[in-house]
Amino acid sequence: MTSPSPSPASLTSPAPPGRIVSLLASGTELVVALGLGDRLVGRSHECDFPAWVKKLPSVSRPTFDITGSSLAIDQRVRERLHAGQPLYHVDEDALAALAPDILITQTHCEVCAVTPADLAHGTTSRLQRQQVVALRTGSLQGILDGFAEVAGVLGAASAGQTLVADVRRRMDELSARTAALPRPSVVCLEWIDPVFAMGNWGPELVALAGGADLLGTAGVHSTTTPWQAVRAADPEVLIVAPCGFGLTRAQEEMPLFIVREGWTDLRAVRTGRVFVADGNLYFNRSGPLLFETPTLIAEMLHPAVFPPRHQGTAWVRWPNAT
Repeated sequence: MTSPSPSPASLTSPAPPGRIVSLLASGTELVVALGLGDRLVGRSHECDFPAWVKKLPSVSRPTFDITGSSLAIDQRVRERLHAGQPLYHVDEDALAALAPDILITQTHCEVCAVTPADLAHGTTSRLQRQQVVALRTGSLQGILDGFAEVAGVLGAASAGQTLVADVRRRMDELSARTAALPRPSVVCLEWIDPVFAMGNWGPELVALAGGADLLGTAGVHSTTTPWQAVRAADPEVLIVAPCGFGLTRAQEEMPLFIVREGWTDLRAVRTGRVFVADGNLYFNRSGPLLFETPTLIAEMLHPAVFPPRHQGTAWVRWPNAT
């Protein structure tokens, strides 16, 4: 008896990749959202959501001290970049031992997460894998395109389409709810010392939430902003969400603000509309959780319409604002 011939589909459609290592926190989050969490075999040191992924072996670490004040961290990063030194180290031996079929990295920001340049030169030749760049853009549309692209490479195109469609539906519903509301002026900061106005997708998040961002430029990298520019903008609402800082650590940095000249004169301070947020989970990563952020911001901007469901966990009103 002869064996049946393989179907045409089996000849043209490779099996979905089995082993995934994500060197990007938003990539890890995306893999789980696509229902493929059981395929993850390794992660970066920054991958921490959902919490169970922290049990996976970490194959990267920062090459600089990440403790201390925001000013000290900024100075260390600038020194390494100026010297042409990498900000992250990838353990090539540990990565090769995990034998991933797919390795997820990013090319958008060399400061925020591991990039292909951080990989040791010999890694590519030692791994049988296809590299996926999960993030290479600074816009919400680009992020959603990335979701679909990664889902396709992971053999989960249908799940990717469903995820993207759900995100679009929720964003459309939120936009419809905020369209007729007053649009308070907002300044979003993603670093404290030096001050960085939030760019990339930050202004888009504010717009969806029903606000008008004064200093950020959508689709453009965040950049240092003179404190005087914040004073001149004098926003109705000030949101501080430092990159990589959780809610507790962000609050610990706030005393650096209140000693700045003109702090008490800011309209947001006088009216008690300064908010501190978890930048690490909700503002700086380009994963599915980012699309919860417009609702968080809407809670800050329009409390009469949006109940503060995330207050105390994702954001707080800064107690020294009044």
